[in-house]
Amino acid sequence: MTQVCELCNVSGGELIVKTDQLRVVLIDDANYPGFCRVIWNAHVKEMTDLPIADRSSLMQAVCKVEQAVRDVMQPHKINLASLGNMVPHLHWHVIPRYLDDAHFPNPIWASTDKSSQDIDAKRALLPELRLHIQSMFAV
Repeated sequence: MTQVCELCNVSGGELIVKTDQLRVVLIDDANYPGFCRVIWNAHVKEMTDLPIADRSSLMQAVCKVEQAVRDVMQPHKINLASLGNMVPHLHWHVIPRYLDDAHFPNPIWASTDKSSQDIDAKRALLPELRLHIQSMFAV
């Protein structure tokens, strides 16, 4: 039976930027406004499945998104992750972290018993973040 890859068939979030090689999406995560993914368009599992030039392009895109999230969201820290255990399609998570977020200092996928503070103020920055990410990819 052929397994269908969800990142081959759907955008994977709110589409912010799309190029021939990759796309940047904003994730609707109640606890982490500004959480983005950079997704390679072609179905590959690992960074080493890409030619070196494509790896470089992907990492440059990840860095652009990281910089835009830092500029607009002003997080305490950025987490970058490329897991793919559940969806084996090459993508990077760009996650703004705050001292008061629901999981800090643990990974966002850990269990928690607290809630984020000032979440509405962070969500209010999302329109600016969308525009800033688009500007980072403008030719």
